[in-house]
Amino acid sequence: MAIRVAGMDQQQIGREKGKDTTWRELLASTEPLVLPAAHDALTARLVERAGFKAYQVGGFALDGSHYGFPDIDLTHFGEKSAVIRQTIGASSLPVLVDGDNGYGDVKNVTRTVRGYEAMGASAIFIEDQVSPKSCGQEGKKEVIPAEEMIGKVKAAVAACRVSSTFILIRTDARSAIGLDEAIRRGELYRDAGAHDLYIEGLESAAELEKVGKALAGTPLATTMMEGGGKLPWLSPQEIGSYGFSMILYPTTVLFRMTRAIERALADLHAGRPMPQQEAVDHATFDDIVGKDAWARIEDEFK
Repeated sequence: MAIRVAGMDQQQIGREKGKDTTWRELLASTEPLVLPAAHDALTARLVERAGFKAYQVGGFALDGSHYGFPDIDLTHFGEKSAVIRQTIGASSLPVLVDGDNGYGDVKNVTRTVRGYEAMGASAIFIEDQVSPKSCGQEGKKEVIPAEEMIGKVKAAVAACRVSSTFILIRTDARSAIGLDEAIRRGELYRDAGAHDLYIEGLESAAELEKVGKALAGTPLATTMMEGGGKLPWLSPQEIGSYGFSMILYPTTVLFRMTRAIERALADLHAGRPMPQQEAVDHATFDDIVGKDAWARIEDEFK
């Protein structure tokens, strides 16, 4: 049973303490940081219950689940911020938030970083795609001039009001131009002050190894987009062996959730009962959403 301390239960205290873990502390581990994507508050809560150290809020999952849109620049800071605020509030875990391309120039980048930081984001990434952008590994890729992106990098870092806020700078140059250009931009963005280089669109273990060697000494992130990405499945341990300290999984939870919903609707449409082995029960769901904690508040103050 949870112990009440100064009007709070242990679960609430744990959530507050979890937010104190900085992104740099997470990256100090010898194992790469695995980041499932949470597209809503319930998923963020489930990520925490599953034992992960952190998670991401990505635009691909958010656009698909909340708006039924593809990730093609149809939503921006104003629409996404409400969802992101709710999601961050549901979990104690440190969270990386997708800032897309900052939604404009250096002024917009500044607003985006400060806005997500104020919501509790521990880390934020900004990418170098032109507007309108396309999904991480789909469609025709175009990137802004490196010199223009350097200004965005400096603006993003300068916008931070919390010293521990971690800025990742993502380049999509691998898909737009080529691997050598992605590495060149990584060097430029690192020198401009990026805390981490997020190299998107890598296609093989050989490319991971080349990037890891070329940009050694800088924290590196990449994507494992299950269900349609360019990089074949590699274990987190193997990706980490090439020098990458962070791996984003933007589709894994979303795609499996989508299939589960399809199966549930097909059963319902056919008049079949819910398979108990494929579902939680009422008591488990109440536990996930913290019903007992709310009941204790009701009992204490009525």
